[in-house]
Amino acid sequence: MKILMVEDDISVSQMMELFFKKEGWDQDPAYDGEEAIAKFKANPDAYDIITLDLNLPKKDGIQVAREIREISETVPIIMLTARDSESDQVLGLGIGADDYVTKPFSPLALIARIKALHRRVMLEETPKKEAATDFDLETKHIKISKSRREVYFDDTRIEGLTPKEFELLYTMAQKPKQVFSREQLLELIWGYEYFGEERTVDAHIKKLRQKLEKYGPQIIQTVWGVGYKFDDSQVKI
Repeated sequence: MKILMVEDDISVSQMMELFFKKEGWDQDPAYDGEEAIAKFKANPDAYDIITLDLNLPKKDGIQVAREIREISETVPIIMLTARDSESDQVLGLGIGADDYVTKPFSPLALIARIKALHRRVMLEETPKKEAATDFDLETKHIKISKSRREVYFDDTRIEGLTPKEFELLYTMAQKPKQVFSREQLLELIWGYEYFGEERTVDAHIKKLRQKLEKYGPQIIQTVWGVGYKFDDSQVKI
């Protein structure tokens, strides 16, 4: 695994590099936002995961994440931030980061997050023998293939879903009309004990809805005070 490690604090960068080397991972450090963008643009397919500090010189982590997402909608991003502002965390997740870790953090905890995220991405990308017309899940208007990572709204393919958005849609669509609490979605989608706020789910649901609305009526509904549910049974095109 190769990691683009974006961190302006030299001591933190050296500490992370030491632990990554113990795992046998390659790391490519960048010490400011402009350097990070330049390295990613030069070879977007070179990196398996990006660890991205939020408070960077030249371009901050939010700007970097936004520009990276314009190049790649799927490369996993873990944001590292000393800020404890919920709005910063939700903003970072809302523009496409997959996870965040608040400083100071345990290197072992960060490694566990990286492994969990990388494992899910690899499982999602594992090819299977499957006919192009086969889908793992079909509802009234939605068809989903996990092995091909394809989602169709009726006959139109939905483009640009991040791994988390794909998993959120697939998880809820498996049980139409069932209400999922934020805690349930954190456990099911993130797959480990999550120390962040439940607003993480809200940020990803918001982006998922924005993408779905390009293809038809809204099928992710809010159940106030409880959580969210998938229901396309009453949708009319």
